[in-house]
Amino acid sequence: MNTVAFYDAKPYDREYFRKAPGFERLEVRFHEFRLTQDTAVIAVGARAVCVFVNDRLDAGCLRALHQGGVRLVALRCAGFNNVDLATARELGIAVTRVPAYSPYAVAEHTVALLLALVRNIPRAHNRVREHNFSLSGLTGFDLHGKTAGIVGTGKIGRIAARILRGFGMKMLACDPFPSPEWGAAEGVDYVPLESLLERSDVVSLHLPLTPESLFMMNGDAFARMKPGACLVNTSRGRLVDTAALISALKSGKLGGVALDVYEEEESLFFEDHSGEILQDEELMRLLTFPNVLITAHQAFLTREALTEIARVTAENLTRFAAGQPFLEGSVLNAPPQPETGAWLQSVP
Repeated sequence: MNTVAFYDAKPYDREYFRKAPGFERLEVRFHEFRLTQDTAVIAVGARAVCVFVNDRLDAGCLRALHQGGVRLVALRCAGFNNVDLATARELGIAVTRVPAYSPYAVAEHTVALLLALVRNIPRAHNRVREHNFSLSGLTGFDLHGKTAGIVGTGKIGRIAARILRGFGMKMLACDPFPSPEWGAAEGVDYVPLESLLERSDVVSLHLPLTPESLFMMNGDAFARMKPGACLVNTSRGRLVDTAALISALKSGKLGGVALDVYEEEESLFFEDHSGEILQDEELMRLLTFPNVLITAHQAFLTREALTEIARVTAENLTRFAAGQPFLEGSVLNAPPQPETGAWLQSVP
């Protein structure tokens, strides 16, 4: 039976994919658990798998998928650091992603986290719910007139910069591939990372996880930051060395940290652990700091983003089924030759 094995399926995935054009013509098996080498056997007989950021497609997993007949990995996200692309190419497995589902969703969540952090909104909300209307300890600071450093000026970073510029912030940026024309038009100055860290009151990360960016925010980076500066990360957890982050918080070097991603989130995020004792000691330590705000990788979670994720992914699945080219800009690894013998079929 030719099917799509849909891993790590959440209720919102089912809701939005079932409304995506063409999805009704695909035969889909939804699985709530994640894809690993151990669970790849569940995909036997499927021609494609649909996966998310915490599914682990290492060499062993990809070989198991290939042996079971899978020829397409459809990522319903932009990041692909969880996929061994070299092995996928070796096996002839095509890999697609959703390159730009909604950069506004992530950029706006970045600013929401920053505002909540610097104005102590979570703490104030909790107090009022307990009928405590004291303002002691809730003093924040204006963003206007401060300096924001945007690390990574792709689509999300540019939108975040534009929003923060609207608050009257002075804007700095760094990127391996700078765009001086964009910077001049938006009032953003490109500087080396060291200068950005030294001059910024707010540092916001907007770049993919690569061997070069792995743990870029380490002890040396935190030592360069202005005393009392804030860090926001809505990109990838492993851009930040958590142990070094905790040390910078304990020393008082950082004024606050807002995270939507976490170094070891794979075994925690997207699941309900409220009835358990967390075994991740570094995350538990972070949660004790009053100037740390954490959300569970929800920056992408808007109606608009979910609609686009479902549309692009479903379109690529149906195109693959019909032996047609994938959507432009979504291909990470193309199949060695066009697929034939379309396996698309109607499902009651």
